[in-house]
Amino acid sequence: MIEKPTMTLLSACSKGGMATVCKINATGPLKQRLVSFGLMRGVEIIMLECSPTKSTFEIKVGNVNLALRKEEAALIEVCDVR
Repeated sequence: MIEKPTMTLLSACSKGGMATVCKINATGPLKQRLVSFGLMRGVEIIMLECSPTKSTFEIKVGNVNLALRKEEAALIEVCDVR
């Protein structure tokens, strides 16, 4: 039996962690912006920084560093968190 990967929200990841994007629940201009920066299903990301209140996150996608608000990070589901 094949196990389904455990998904979690990007906003729940810890600093220094790596994960694979499984699903982006954003729509419209926000989704277009994320995709234009290389954030799409199957891409590995690294959580570089998060504010003490976890209201903003800095992630690395390929060679690009992105800053996301908590609301934006909560729309991104990741799996294979390590």
